[in-house]
Amino acid sequence: MSGGVRIGLKDLHIAKLLSDDIAGAVYSVPKKYSGAISAKITPSSTTETLYADDGAAETATALGEIAVELNLKDLTLEQQAELLGGTIIDGVLVKTDSDTAPYVAVAFRSKKSNGKYRFKWLFKGRFGLPAEEYKTQGDKPEFQTPVISGVFVKREFDGWWEATGDEDMPGFTLADVWFNKVYAAGDRGGSGSASAVPVFITPNQVVIQ
Repeated sequence: MSGGVRIGLKDLHIAKLLSDDIAGAVYSVPKKYSGAISAKITPSSTTETLYADDGAAETATALGEIAVELNLKDLTLEQQAELLGGTIIDGVLVKTDSDTAPYVAVAFRSKKSNGKYRFKWLFKGRFGLPAEEYKTQGDKPEFQTPVISGVFVKREFDGWWEATGDEDMPGFTLADVWFNKVYAAGDRGGSGSASAVPVFITPNQVVIQ
């Protein structure tokens, strides 16, 4: 049985979702984005009620979009191009009206009050262009850190949208390899469908099928 209260955030990783269809999902190898300050995940759902015999008889709930907000110490120009679209030309990030942000998966871990960690993967989403605010320096320096907001959805392949693991949960053995690749059921012998085991198909890609 896991316990503790979340008190931290670190080790943000992002992997590009290269394809997602009924045959499987293919990701790039995750990259670490240093300087995670905060992460907010806000799922939405809709619930409908069926009335019969003058009363509520059945309810049905459907998952909607999942809002994700990340606050980072900084986003390098290379990271902005990777995550939000754009092209680096002669060391300059150039943005055009035809840029498209890629689908990505996001992972991080959060320290708990008992010293153990909670691990997260979000499997499919896109981030939008962040607002930028610049201020002159006064008597006291004021840190200006970027906040990026995205919309995540379930994966077409299997309907997965999130995976959560607690280091102190019996049976959880993935703490040392959580960020090596996007999580799939069956990693390192864990429970879950054997058909969802990821396989490296090139040095830079992982396929889940």
